[in-house]
Amino acid sequence: MSQTSQIVQKLWNYCHVLRDDGLSYLDYIEQLTCLLFLKMADERAAILGEEQVIPKGLRWSDLADPQMEGERLEAKYRSILQDLGKQGGMLGLIFRKAQNRIQDPARLRQLIVELIGKEQWTAMSTDVKGDAYEGLLEKNAQDTKSGAGQYFTPRALIDAVVDCIQPKPGEIICDPACGTGGFLLAAYDYLADNYKLDKDQKQHLKYDALRGVELVDSVTRLCAMNLFLHGVGPNDDSTAPPIKTDDALRNEPKDHFDVVLTNPPFGKKSSITVVNAEGEEDKQTLTYNRPDFWTTTSNKQLNFVQHVKSLLKIHGRAAVVVPDNVLFEGGAGEKVRKKLLGECDVHTLLRLPTGIFYAQGVKANVLFFDRKPASESAWTKKLWVYDFRTNKHFTLKQNTLKRTDLDEFVECYKPGDRAERKTTWSEKKNPEGRWRSFTHDELLARDKTSLDIFWLRDESLEDSDNLPDPHILAEEIAEDLRAALEEIEDILGDLSERISEPLG
Repeated sequence: MSQTSQIVQKLWNYCHVLRDDGLSYLDYIEQLTCLLFLKMADERAAILGEEQVIPKGLRWSDLADPQMEGERLEAKYRSILQDLGKQGGMLGLIFRKAQNRIQDPARLRQLIVELIGKEQWTAMSTDVKGDAYEGLLEKNAQDTKSGAGQYFTPRALIDAVVDCIQPKPGEIICDPACGTGGFLLAAYDYLADNYKLDKDQKQHLKYDALRGVELVDSVTRLCAMNLFLHGVGPNDDSTAPPIKTDDALRNEPKDHFDVVLTNPPFGKKSSITVVNAEGEEDKQTLTYNRPDFWTTTSNKQLNFVQHVKSLLKIHGRAAVVVPDNVLFEGGAGEKVRKKLLGECDVHTLLRLPTGIFYAQGVKANVLFFDRKPASESAWTKKLWVYDFRTNKHFTLKQNTLKRTDLDEFVECYKPGDRAERKTTWSEKKNPEGRWRSFTHDELLARDKTSLDIFWLRDESLEDSDNLPDPHILAEEIAEDLRAALEEIEDILGDLSERISEPLG
């Protein structure tokens, strides 16, 4: 077993002990995040001679003091979290709103002394530290009951997307829904592995190349620690952290980026929870009235597509994961698609199989497009579609998605030389080919300019022996029912809002 696997297993085993106290996987990793940061800051000062970034009285040594036990330890840990959350820079980012979730002081002591305290984290390579933390995040994503899977995109998919986009030294890469930082770190690894970077380029990669926004404080904390363990971001408050907690859709962007890579959160409609005077909760539709958007809608994914376009510099490149409804929905969806085809070069669509996301039954795609300058004619001349869904069946355990499963797509994509693309589909010679193109005129002629395009014969509809496993079918049916119920609830909510509005 590798050193990384040993550390992951050691830390993960203790999680099962803490679950007896009612901690979720996410709670546990949050506590690890805070304690690991304190331990490494102590090691950097003691072993590497770096300046101690943690104020006196709030350090690892204060927690690891042998006299710190019982309620005294619990109170000290709670005050450290509270005080560090008020700091600036990476400190404030990682500890913002952090709370002690471990109610048993004896188990907190064991976590500090036996697990984290016995390892010398700065002696490990960046790969070991970072990969160990990534392993914990992936295990956490598997806990579907906690909903943590929505923050975790399959690494095989991320790596294939980054291989297609090919970030370059000096470029700035943004993820406006960064979750635990998967796309940002894959871009970092691509640049570090594929280029011989000089000193200035390494500095740029560490401090300036990556930018992310995350809506949920606790997930921002996980992302910040993930980046930090991979050597990304400042060790102190000298420069701004690479990510922040915010609603990415709230305002028109001030900065623009060379590359945007993102998997916006699942769920169709944006809403906020309002508590009335009687203490009753109600959900109200949330729309974003932004002058840079083509249309105003409460559809979260359509808003993210518009936002990604606004984030890009002219000639900037984007890859965004979108659910099927973005491809076929009428009304605002049709308007967004037509505008996107006109103002951007929407050159590639990857249809994804089900069974690869921790949120079950999701039908999603990756849409690749480049922003272009103003033009009287549409920039999209040809959309290339790779159908990786029809007759493809993956599961999270027995048949997981691997990077090699996407080799044909990346080869068809022709990174760096898209002019050399060639279709693999032919009606007569190769009707099973998964790669073909559609002209702009063909796309506009489709009902509602739908990009929900497929042409392969679905074997499961013709041969019962090829049907997916029953649990996969059940998950897909359940997901369709949930989507239909959500649509009905949206309609009822809109009707209620209109009825409650005062007459003119």
